[in-house]
Amino acid sequence: MSRAETEYRYEKLTWPEINDAVAMNKVCIVPCGAVEQHGPHLPLDVDLVCPGGVARGVGQAMPGRVLVLPTIAYGYTGHVMDFPGTINTHYETFIRQVLDVTRSLAYHGFKKIVLLNGHGSNMPNLDLAARRTNLETDAECVVIAWWNLLTVDKDFLPSWRESKFPGGCAHACELETSMYLYLAEEDVRKDKIENGTISFNEDESPFNWVDLFAAGPGTLISWTSSYSQTGVLGEPELATKEKGERAYREAVKQLGRFIEYFQPRPPDRRHAEQRKRTMPIPWGQMDLPR
Repeated sequence: MSRAETEYRYEKLTWPEINDAVAMNKVCIVPCGAVEQHGPHLPLDVDLVCPGGVARGVGQAMPGRVLVLPTIAYGYTGHVMDFPGTINTHYETFIRQVLDVTRSLAYHGFKKIVLLNGHGSNMPNLDLAARRTNLETDAECVVIAWWNLLTVDKDFLPSWRESKFPGGCAHACELETSMYLYLAEEDVRKDKIENGTISFNEDESPFNWVDLFAAGPGTLISWTSSYSQTGVLGEPELATKEKGERAYREAVKQLGRFIEYFQPRPPDRRHAEQRKRTMPIPWGQMDLPR
């Protein structure tokens, strides 16, 4: 038996074992996060610990179907730089780094890639990286925020969440604090847990409001320190380790379900072109059969 059949950690394989993993049509999961402030009570690595924990949970549950890559640790956090410790990566650098990873995976033969995000402001950048991967390689790539996995079962969040909507779950909040309590309780500064407000949410405008799971149609996102004094957006006082375990298990379950759907799914095919093109698409698409 090849080690590729039992090993879910990408970096622990040898190059011949990578070939075995490609032959098995394994799905590659790339956790993507950030080093960013999460208030006085949570460490800077929340956005690494949460997606990395979910990815490893899926890897341990189904090692014959997935490979989990090392986490892309530095994300787009420029708006949070007023809070010490935050490390920002320019959005173009971030997108290019993710594309370098997905293109490398596609080149080696992996055709199914999941970008598992742990940082909200990475989402538009990862969406573009995934779209470009789909257009510029012969692989298929999707981006999933780990917290959105909790919305698949429509009954889960209503039975789990106690914080107000909108705003009770946003950043260093009921959800992130609960997850961190479950995954790395010893690193939580429990004596410093305190709720924080999002100042523009208090305007009660139907347009300008934010929550981890939704936002108004005209939400103004600028410097974090302009609408939060502590960097805590939400109600971490409602967090518990037990809630964290429930959220973790639900996220792992739903990501596993997605892998079961995604891995065997045939790729979508482009319709045949009726008119002969005289030049390649000018923004770099590889002319690959689909």
